[in-house]
Amino acid sequence: MKQQQTKPVHYSPYITISREEWSKQRDDAVINFENDIAKLQGLNEPLTSEEILQVYLPLSRLLNLHVTAAQQLHATTSRFLNNHTHKVPYIIGIAGSVAVGKSTTARVLQRLLAAWPNHPRVDLVTTDGFLFPNKVLEQKGLMNRKGFPESYDIRRLIQFLANVKSGMEKVGAPMYSHLEYDVQQHQQQWIETPDIVIVEGINVLQVRARPQREPAVFVSDFFDFSIYVHAAEKDLREWYIARFESLRATAFQDPHSYFHRYAHLSDDETVAMATHIWNEINKPNLEQNIEPTRYRASLILEKGSHHMVQSIQLRKT
Repeated sequence: MKQQQTKPVHYSPYITISREEWSKQRDDAVINFENDIAKLQGLNEPLTSEEILQVYLPLSRLLNLHVTAAQQLHATTSRFLNNHTHKVPYIIGIAGSVAVGKSTTARVLQRLLAAWPNHPRVDLVTTDGFLFPNKVLEQKGLMNRKGFPESYDIRRLIQFLANVKSGMEKVGAPMYSHLEYDVQQHQQQWIETPDIVIVEGINVLQVRARPQREPAVFVSDFFDFSIYVHAAEKDLREWYIARFESLRATAFQDPHSYFHRYAHLSDDETVAMATHIWNEINKPNLEQNIEPTRYRASLILEKGSHHMVQSIQLRKT
């Protein structure tokens, strides 16, 4: 008698959830956000009320549950130790490629999380401010590798996160100007005893080898929850080119813009330049450094070619 062959079972550390099923997890949550959509969406990144209701509201509910559980655990531990120290912020990391929509995801989550009935205080920090200043990058010959791991002051970023996670009452983070394409040396964003800190950047899930005498501490070690926003490379390239075209007609027209030299390119020249930058800088960084960190995230938002999330992968616990 011929033995029936069974199909191999493929195990994954993630549960894959369709957008339709995920949208049901918002339960009966109601948050008024209609007046904020224009402020929250990024350039050339469509953001609809359906996207917020079906994707981001359930995600904010999940995160709010995690934050509440962490705060309850802190209170329980404090009672056990008879030690009434201040609770430390819950840190959420958001990673993904250039042009994938990380900043929009971060802004939407900041807005929704702060609107839950317990009204947590939510701060948002981008890692752009932790890039080395252009002067330093030029000295190191790294201007064409801006955004690659070596272009960031990782020690400073880790120290910032260590200070936040230790419960320091006031912590400064450097700021960045996209107009000037440089770190603002004399400006800081102050983080003062928030409940939640969202840290957004292409590099936040990356790990790098360190000298033997240095502790192997990584940015993601400070995260309580992490999100990776994913899309196919061909879609990312198209979105980047479209954004570059929009910037040429807007921000690049400002004489103070670092990219003002691109303001007078023709349509064909604009597409050619954006494609060149993508192929020479952004694509290699995506393939070598960013996308390999995808499966280190607690949750992956899978985007389709329309820039909308089509499925969610949630790490099993």
